[in-house]
Amino acid sequence: MTTAEPYEPVQHHWFYNQQVDSRDSWQPFSIEDSQRLEDAHSRVGRSGTEEVVATEGRRYDVQLHERKRYAVYWEQKPTEVRRCSWFYKGSKDVHFSPYTEELSDILEDAYMIAVTLNEWKTNLELPTGEIVILHNPKLMTQHPNSCKDFPPSPSERAQPITLKRGIENISVEIPEGEPEIVDHLVFMVHGIGPACDIRLRSIVHCVNEFRNASNGLINSRFRQGENTSTAGRVEYLPVNWHRVLHGESTGVDKDIERITLPSISRLRQFSNDTVLDLFFYNSATYCQTIVDTVASEINRLHSLFLERHPHFTGNVSLAGHSLGSLILFDLLTNQETDSRATTHDENHDIETSCCSFGNLEEALRGQGLEEHLRVLQREQLDMESLMLCSDKDLKDIGIPLGPRKKIMNCVKTLKRSKTGSGHATHSPGLGMRSANEHPTTSAVDYQHFDVGIGQVSIDYPQLAFHPQAFFALGSPIGMFLTVRGLKRIDPNYSFPTCKSFYNIFHPFDPVAYRIEPMILPSDVNLPPMLMPHHKGRKRMHLELKEGLTRVSSDFLGSLRMVWQTISQVPTPALAEGGVNSVSPTEEPEASPMEHEEGKITKVGMMNRGRRIDYVLQETPIESFNEYLFAIQSHLCYWESEDTALLVLKEIYKNFPVASPQS
Repeated sequence: MTTAEPYEPVQHHWFYNQQVDSRDSWQPFSIEDSQRLEDAHSRVGRSGTEEVVATEGRRYDVQLHERKRYAVYWEQKPTEVRRCSWFYKGSKDVHFSPYTEELSDILEDAYMIAVTLNEWKTNLELPTGEIVILHNPKLMTQHPNSCKDFPPSPSERAQPITLKRGIENISVEIPEGEPEIVDHLVFMVHGIGPACDIRLRSIVHCVNEFRNASNGLINSRFRQGENTSTAGRVEYLPVNWHRVLHGESTGVDKDIERITLPSISRLRQFSNDTVLDLFFYNSATYCQTIVDTVASEINRLHSLFLERHPHFTGNVSLAGHSLGSLILFDLLTNQETDSRATTHDENHDIETSCCSFGNLEEALRGQGLEEHLRVLQREQLDMESLMLCSDKDLKDIGIPLGPRKKIMNCVKTLKRSKTGSGHATHSPGLGMRSANEHPTTSAVDYQHFDVGIGQVSIDYPQLAFHPQAFFALGSPIGMFLTVRGLKRIDPNYSFPTCKSFYNIFHPFDPVAYRIEPMILPSDVNLPPMLMPHHKGRKRMHLELKEGLTRVSSDFLGSLRMVWQTISQVPTPALAEGGVNSVSPTEEPEASPMEHEEGKITKVGMMNRGRRIDYVLQETPIESFNEYLFAIQSHLCYWESEDTALLVLKEIYKNFPVASPQS
């Protein structure tokens, strides 16, 4: 008779349930989170009180008594949580699933008796009617209740359900957990439609993918070296505006449904859910709703994040995909710096005084600017012609900066009073603030551009912070600015509160457009910066393509020189150096552009003089057919480690951490 093995209690691990294709999928908490839950479970067991445990970077709260997991920052149905110790897997299952805590306790008691008494090959009938057979400590199976008579028939033994005790005996990848310290916060705004990637996943799932890619790169690229501080993590939070626009509060979906044709219903429904968002943004009514929703949601998330991370001292950045990038661009263009911003009451007083005068002389006297009346009269300006002037026009006739700004503020107020636009107010039930709760800018002003750009006249709310950087992913900003009437962006222009701007795009993205050609002189042809592959260097097929191109160019150049020698006809030499021959990979990152004369020219000031346009490297399979992967390329950014690496390089450029490998 063999000696019984000493019994050791099973180690528990906590899991949560999430639906994947309408099926249960149990995911393990990280080791750190599971230990926090286990410790809280022990405390609750002693005191009998409820306890809430923050998990997954404080993005989810677990109610231990309810065994429910709740999302903190976004709307999501609560999911079930289990303290797991026993697992099962059927013959057609891929992964092990945990038993309920009640069944696990029953199985553990039976296992303890079998170990203590060294009695195996016993039957255990579960409350569900199934029969569990404990063959030995390593082999335990579950069979239908027809198997009460031991042993079961061969047909019933053919497909048993396998049981495992303890998480160490099942194949499951347990997350390492996230650092408690957050170095940086990034808000990510989606584009058109409720789905964000080719798999039709929501903004929450896509941001989760981007966060995972970022965490992996921080572990491998930014936590190296013995003499450097350890990097924490970057938190990414999704900003959902589609839900409010298409919710019951606006009623726009019902209005659109009444006028939608019944034919090709699925295609029309897809169009109503997605493409129409572009039209909504060009509508004064719904554009105001979209902008207010994005700004108020960002401010709400920012406030909630600070509550849950009271020791956070890092900076905040913004990222927008597709139409979301255009929304952020317009918001950032209309932010006010602290030095220029005034309180709502002060703005209201100025607007009232501006609108109360009927002629130019009265308006100037009301603002204490009567000394500049003679200059305006000399140029034969009245109230009507003054409303057609830009800030540059007033500067050209000699009006100083301070008075110029006051005059232009009155002009904008008068324009808004004539069009009937005002500050937007919202129902508290929508989670948005009224105009009285935060300072707002007046109607959109693009006077830093050479020409106006025809944007709808709305009031832009202010963000609660000054972003460090703005990342536009697959962005149509350039196209929209051009369609609005903009010919060129002033090279000296930068966002009032954000000094870094990156326009990131896939080369096959049909929605993406460049920004740099709108800043640089028309005779400058500067290719976008080629983003490095996160594993280093270029992709092999691109290096091969570039090599073949270089060989072909050298061969053609040699033929041309031979022909010139034979014919003795003077022809221009091939360009050497200069911006037309600069390879985007040869230029140091974040460096100015070099002309062939050796002069340094900044690429505008929207990214502190650094490059703005960054292009991803296509994969080998994508290079075979540009059209086949066009739609996919517009949705690739959420899982792009190359994009995440560029974001991290900007975020950690001033952090005392190890420099990432190039």
